[in-house]
Amino acid sequence: MTNEIAISSNTKVSLNFSITLETGEVVDSNFDRPPVGFVMGDGSLLPSFESCLLGLKAGEQASFTIEPEQGFGEPQDANFQDMPRRTFSNDSELEVGMVFSFADAAGGELPGVVDFFDEETVRVNFNHPLAGRTLKFEVKIDRVEPAELH
Repeated sequence: MTNEIAISSNTKVSLNFSITLETGEVVDSNFDRPPVGFVMGDGSLLPSFESCLLGLKAGEQASFTIEPEQGFGEPQDANFQDMPRRTFSNDSELEVGMVFSFADAAGGELPGVVDFFDEETVRVNFNHPLAGRTLKFEVKIDRVEPAELH
């Protein structure tokens, strides 16, 4: 009777979701696609998003407001970095809002958004794009099953 199982830490969840900004702009949604599955606690969702799901059962729908402190945090001044303008290719026109990919210390990719620039300096914002934003999290639970223990 999988439809009687409530979402808890030992469950595999299949759901449709949407994340919307306070402006109504949809950030991500899979309501137009098949449900996605994950195991609670596997790192697929931020803990605050997971905690909203606790106790829900298959067939239920819910909507939650996620404040910045529980979502992607507030923008941090330390995540703004000034770089010499010469670091950026001369053949492209810089614009505020442009996204560039930078290598992080581990060799991975780190996106940065141009926040400001002048003739000498480009200020890049490395905060998460949703930092400081209040989010509306909507879900429709498709299935809840016991998680496979490995």
